[in-house]
Formats: sequence, C-alpha cells, structure tokens
Amino acid sequence: MERSSGILLHITSLPGKYGIGTMGKEAYDFVDFLIASGQKIWQILPLGHTGFGNSPYQCFSAFAGNPLLINFDKLVDDGLLHENDIPKQEFNEKKVDFGKVINFTYPLLRKAYDSFHRNNSKVLKRKFQTFCSKNYKWLEDYAFFMALKDHNNGKPWHQWDYKLKTRDDETLNNMKKELENEISYYKFIQFLFFKQWLELKAYANINDIKIFGDLPIYVAFDSADAWSNPELYEFDENMNPIKVSGVPPDYFSETGQLWNNPLYDWEYLKKTGFQWWLDRIEANFTVFDIVRIDHFRGLAAYWAVPYGEKTAVKGEWVPAPGKELLKAIFDTFGNVPIVAEDLGVITPDVIELREEFNLPGMKILQFAFDSGEENNFLPHTYTQNCIVYTGTHDNDTVLGRYKESTESEKQMMRNYFNIDESDVCLSFLKLAWSSVANVAIAPLQDLLRLDTEARMNFPGKASGYWEWRFKKEMLTKEHTSELYEITKLYARL
Repeated sequence: MERSSGILLHITSLPGKYGIGTMGKEAYDFVDFLIASGQKIWQILPLGHTGFGNSPYQCFSAFAGNPLLINFDKLVDDGLLHENDIPKQEFNEKKVDFGKVINFTYPLLRKAYDSFHRNNSKVLKRKFQTFCSKNYKWLEDYAFFMALKDHNNGKPWHQWDYKLKTRDDETLNNMKKELENEISYYKFIQFLFFKQWLELKAYANINDIKIFGDLPIYVAFDSADAWSNPELYEFDENMNPIKVSGVPPDYFSETGQLWNNPLYDWEYLKKTGFQWWLDRIEANFTVFDIVRIDHFRGLAAYWAVPYGEKTAVKGEWVPAPGKELLKAIFDTFGNVPIVAEDLGVITPDVIELREEFNLPGMKILQFAFDSGEENNFLPHTYTQNCIVYTGTHDNDTVLGRYKESTESEKQMMRNYFNIDESDVCLSFLKLAWSSVANVAIAPLQDLLRLDTEARMNFPGKASGYWEWRFKKEMLTKEHTSELYEITKLYARL
C-alpha cells in the first residue's frame, strides 16, 4: 500500500437522527471530511447483521449486512416510505440504545417491504431479482434462517426442534412454503442494505477514499453459516461444537478469553479447495477495498477449548492450514490487499505465515510505552510494510490510556518523542503519521481528544460496548485543517 493515512470509525458511530449511524447523509459528510483532511482510508468494523450483545464480530451471517444501518431518508427518496411513515422519536446522541433502535427500525423496514410489493416499479423489482440471483449462495440460507429464528421467537438454532436443527429435508421444505413471505422480506432487507452500501462505497472510491473493512476469522455459533453448513465445523451428532474458540491466559486475563465460536473442520475445508472461504473473500472484496483478517494468528494455530468450559484455561494450540488457505486465496483472486491482525500471542509460525505472503501487520502506539524494554511497537523498529495505529477499537482512547499510564511510562514518552502533555492526542497522531509505516490510522476519538467514555469496546466484556457515537458539531473545520497539515507535513497526502 502507498504511503497514506486514514481514520477508524464504524458506521454505527456516525451522528444522525435515528439513534444509530446509518448510510445516509452523515456518512457522505464523513467521506467529505476525509477528502478535505487529505485522508485516503476509511476503516470500519465488520458490517454484519449483529446478534445478542451487538458485537459486529458475532453476527447472524458472515455475508449479510446489518439492517440497522439502512437509512430511512434514502427509502423516502426511493418511494418506499413516506416522510409521515417515520415517527418522531428522541434518541440518545452520545450512544446507541440498541434495543430502542431495533424496535424503531424493523417496523419501518416492514413498511418499506409492503410498499415494495404494492409498488409497480418494474425497474426496482428487476434490480431486486438480480440481487437475489447474484447472491443466491448465501442469501437463501440467511433469509430462511432469519425467518425460522422469528418463527422460533428468536431462540438460537441449536435450541430449535430436532428436525429443524438437523435440517430434515421434508421439514425444511414445509417450512419454506409456510415462511415464504418472511424469507422474501429478509432478502429485501439485504437488497436495501447492499444498494445503500455500494452507493456510499462508490462515492468514497470516486473521491479516492478506500474502504478498509474487517473480516472476523470465526462465525457465530448462532448463525446461518453454522446452521446451513454444519459440515464446515467441528460439531457432534447433536449439532453441538466439540471445541470452541478463544485465547489462552495472558498478561491481560488469567483465565484467557472464551469466545465460544465453533471451530472449522479444516480437513473438510481442504477437501473442498476452501470454497466457503473463497466465497467469503469474494464477498468481502465486493464491499471493501482492503480487508483485515481479524485474529490472523488463528490461521497458523488456534486455541481450542472443550465445549462447555466456563473459561479458556483448558484449551490447546492446534495447527491450522493457513498457508494452504492463503495460497488458494491469492491463486484465485490475485494480489488482493489483505492485512494481518497480528496482535496478541504471536509466535514464530505466525510471523512466518505473514511474511511468506508479504502481508502488512499492525503496530499499536499505545503498546509501545508499557515498559522500558525494547518492543516492536516502538516506531524505530517498523518496516514500511505495516499499519501504525494510535489505538484500535479494542483499546482505550489515547487520552484515557495516558491518564492511566505510570510515571515511568510517561517518562519514557518524554524521552522517546518529547510528548506535549497538554495535547497528548496530537503528539500520538504526529508520532504515527511521522513513522515509516506505509499507512497510519487513528480512531476518530483520538482526533477529537476524547476520554475513556468514548471507548468502543473492551475485549472480554460481553455487554455495554459498541455504543459510542459522536455528535456532528464535535468534528470542526479546525480538526479538518489540523489533520490535513499533519498529513501534508509527513508526506501522506
């Protein structure tokens, strides 16, 4: 990747009147801010249909988009809603109240669907049919899965009736007929999502802004992927995982992190030529320009914990065929821009895998000053082929982290880069942008000098996160010109 820079901000964090960031005017305004400030990259989190806990890393599908991001003003423009259809409702501008947003959103999407059926627009209906045909591989299973979830009062699929859970052919055929309208409804929602997203992405791309997206390595247990393709995962005869994902105990947690995602049956995937993964990569490069593989180390070896354990302590490292998978990806799609999220417990096999395919890894400045010892997050250790971050969505903000730093850590910062303690965020931005790393990225929170209350996520904590939003007036012309000047100074324009 060329020398450039960008901002990390998930769509949900955008301002707007519907309780959550959407793909409406505010998203286009943010692209305009990136253009004006000399940025080339907008990094976001996964766009998937989030489930319990609202984490974009635990979705109902590895392919479907999040219906909560659909913008209603655009549906009015498309003639699918009338302005009077949208009730007046007050929302929290500082954080997403997901329950309130869900209750507001889905009745409106249902109205748009009903309107679509009454609508005589042959053009829109032809576009919908084209979308369904083009995305048949995943869309049929996803829409059927969501309709069945509704039919089962939202219960996870492994708690459904045995014949549904185990995909008995006759039962599935009967349910498809019974739920035909609901299945069509969920397909339509995805049509709306991808229509709006690809229009927004096109606007960014036309203005030389690349969308940098994230691909979670695992799928959620309660997902269309796990239910419709159980052969891809290590399940027992009762459709329960044999082992699940996580990371072992470390400096941050003495019991590790138990994620509970089902693990892949890599032997089966190899026999298919990794076809499901290839389909997933193709889908991701339709919606993103650059793709980060989250938990990249799981492609070298993954931590497998027996299903039912309460912590991740009793796991073991199991080798994964990452080399064969990556070779299949690059043989199929050419030299596509993939980034390795190489944070955490990184062993020589992970580094070897990343370097064999010349993938850029990640450097986090917040990790550079947590000891007086040499570490590879200090900028003088970087090569060009990496991405430097002031912090990520999993970290505290720079200001929040600085306030928690020890005196010895602060002294190291003073010694290393003469930090301006009256504006630590600007100092970290300049340090990132001045490095040799080809790409420098900062969460918007750091440009805005926000404290811990603006933290997006805290790994290992199941609730209370993913909610942060910024208010429109917070991002000023001064921020735009400041970022432009830094970007120009360090030759990232």
